[in-house]
Amino acid sequence: MKVCVFLADGFEEIEGLTVVDILRRAGVDTVMMSVTGEKMIRGSHGISVEADCLFDGSEADGADMLVLPGGMPGTLTLQQHSGLNALLRSFDERGKNIAAICAAPSILGGLGMLRGRKACSYPSFEDKLEGAVVQQVPVVTDGHITTGRGMGAAIPFALRLTEILLGREKAEEIRKAVVYDV
Repeated sequence: MKVCVFLADGFEEIEGLTVVDILRRAGVDTVMMSVTGEKMIRGSHGISVEADCLFDGSEADGADMLVLPGGMPGTLTLQQHSGLNALLRSFDERGKNIAAICAAPSILGGLGMLRGRKACSYPSFEDKLEGAVVQQVPVVTDGHITTGRGMGAAIPFALRLTEILLGREKAEEIRKAVVYDV
């Protein structure tokens, strides 16, 4: 099981790192992949993170899931990366798992991947979920696409990704281990 989480300067730290933390706790090979050409990435709140590797479309193509954290201007950088866009289109065409949170679902909306699907995003980005049936919930999965509303939904979002990849029992085990009581 492999997941690629894509990072760019200005990513929302909680959204990106919570996913990495929860999935790694669950035993998923989770790779932080920089799209900037540099491994050192500075988050939207000044927290620097070293990515595991630089963008490699061929390596990411073999992943079981792609994850896009939100944050600004990180979301815009992800949106403008042609290699990532091609990879997202390929995953969508093959029905492979894609997840995005906060502002990042707007990328999927712009690529036409949300048409007719339930989706959520940060409230000020809901108009960019082109063709989606917009939901005001923390996390929604419709088919192979999962979206999250924002940083406050980072743990439920990461637990949903765990459930998709490893099942409800493993997600519940991790929820209890991190003392997330909802």
